[in-house]
Amino acid sequence: MARSLALSLLLIFFTTPLLAVNTPIKNDSTASKGARIEHAIALHGEPKYPANFQHLDYVNPQAPKQGRLRIAAIGNFDNFNQFISKGVAAEGLELIYDTLTSSTLDEVFSQYGLLAKGIEMPDDRSWVIFHLNPAAKFSDGHALTAEDVVYTFDLLTHQGQPFYQFYYAGVEKVEALDTLRVKFSFTKSDNRELPLIIGQMPILPKHVWEKRSFTAVNLDKPIGSGPYALASFDSGKRVVYQRREDYWAKDLPIHRGVYNFDRIIYEYYLDNDIALEAFKGGDLDFRNENNSKLWATQYQSPAIASGQIIKETIANQRPNGMQGFIFNLRRPLFQDVVLRQAIGYALDFEWINKNLFYDQYQRSSSFFQNTELAATALPSPAELELLKPFKDQLPEDVFKKVYQPPRSDGSGKSRALLNEAMQLLRKAGYQIRDNQLYTPKNEPVKFEFLLQSNSGFDRVVLPFTKNLQTLGIPVSVRSVDATQYIERQRHYDFDMLVQSIGQSLSPGNEQRHYWSSAAASAPDSRNLIGITNPVVDALVEKLIQARDHDELVTRARALDRVLQWNYYLVPNWSIASWRVAYWQQLHRPSITPPYDLGVMTWWDDNSRRDRDSLSSKAAE
Repeated sequence: MARSLALSLLLIFFTTPLLAVNTPIKNDSTASKGARIEHAIALHGEPKYPANFQHLDYVNPQAPKQGRLRIAAIGNFDNFNQFISKGVAAEGLELIYDTLTSSTLDEVFSQYGLLAKGIEMPDDRSWVIFHLNPAAKFSDGHALTAEDVVYTFDLLTHQGQPFYQFYYAGVEKVEALDTLRVKFSFTKSDNRELPLIIGQMPILPKHVWEKRSFTAVNLDKPIGSGPYALASFDSGKRVVYQRREDYWAKDLPIHRGVYNFDRIIYEYYLDNDIALEAFKGGDLDFRNENNSKLWATQYQSPAIASGQIIKETIANQRPNGMQGFIFNLRRPLFQDVVLRQAIGYALDFEWINKNLFYDQYQRSSSFFQNTELAATALPSPAELELLKPFKDQLPEDVFKKVYQPPRSDGSGKSRALLNEAMQLLRKAGYQIRDNQLYTPKNEPVKFEFLLQSNSGFDRVVLPFTKNLQTLGIPVSVRSVDATQYIERQRHYDFDMLVQSIGQSLSPGNEQRHYWSSAAASAPDSRNLIGITNPVVDALVEKLIQARDHDELVTRARALDRVLQWNYYLVPNWSIASWRVAYWQQLHRPSITPPYDLGVMTWWDDNSRRDRDSLSSKAAE
């Protein structure tokens, strides 16, 4: 899992999918009784692409493989191991590793064989056997075997980020049946997602890591079996990946039109504004813009005016998840739901959107924003039946109302919102004396808002904290560099900060890492909020156990309602499009997949870049 070093004003992810499929798999004597060997599996229904398809629908199979892609990274790095909770991992490391299976960008959740030539599984999904491709090799020439898979699982779950322990919690046993078959047995057979997410596991070379310390922070060259290898780096400044001509899977049908750049280069900058100027000056090739102000005001240059830089807004169907100002519930102050609710009234989104965001965003209200999983209407009978056993433990509004964040008239005069907040507080026993709000226990209400330096959030947080001061709540804002920010997150050393919580159209096992009581006490978990709610725990398990699509929707909406009405955060905003700019030598396929930009399907017409360079020199 790549670690982002910078907060963004929008939950947008730059992804580089590892996509592949193998030749058709036929059931034969190697299949276990009552099981089938398939080329792909889906969470619900059937995979879109048959075993004999020639290429993905959204690629150009004739795209040339040449040139480069230069992208900005913000911050720095000191580590080439993104699987541990130490150091700051370099961007792009996912390019080095293959996974057992791989997803497409135009399906909700299907997995196609990559390292696994075939996927064997019984109808009840109580276990899965991956049949490895005998051609699979690491970049140093060593064959990839079932022993590497078992070793990787043990390594990640015992020494990796806590995420892996939660994600793979349902695995009972892993065993190498022979050199090319590895079996995962599960504790329960009601977790339909588990075989698919096991397939997403990147496989590490045992012969390399058994001689190294897995938890040490260093810049030793990583070895993987993926399409790229680390070519060079300048510590904290640049990372260069080279496409492997000897990549074992380069001729698979699903790789036609994918991984077209010879080199992928991450150039590091301490400031996003400087990175933008570098892009406009020709030092970078591509930007996925996440700052509304920059998009509205700073994309003017001779290159843009002349058409050398192409600026596009591309609509998408990607789940937006939730971004918000989160409360750290480990702080006794924030245990009071009334205080959390009242603080939410201090964010005047309508004014911020009009004056700071150029009306580019919509207010988020759901943890599954921009999907059918969002609770945007009154609960259905099926949801009510699911929630009924927890009625005494839930706010009444869960059953009777549709959640919406407070809304202003956009004038910047937040008196009505702040009056509502003050009424809530006074009713709960809070008092103001000398412009300071006090709890019912006569403790002053004040806290710190932690920001990452140069994140761009200071201009948004300032009006928010100003309104909180009107409520008698002084808030100090502290900005720290990327390294310190990551460390403080890992150790939950904050009162309030911004968190982006990504979601998919098939939420499942990762929800434990986001919301569960176990994750709240684990180091470096995604449950930064510190939620310890038995109802949330129960609903997360129900969601993971969903047997079909209808149950998935019902259970996701029920979980959404409980999260909404507990006011665990102050919702931010989202947008259902990508804002991209790129130099004209980059080209993209005519079809953009609905759930991702698919940048690894783009290509570089470097002959055009060379012609433009010669023309510029002639003009000089």
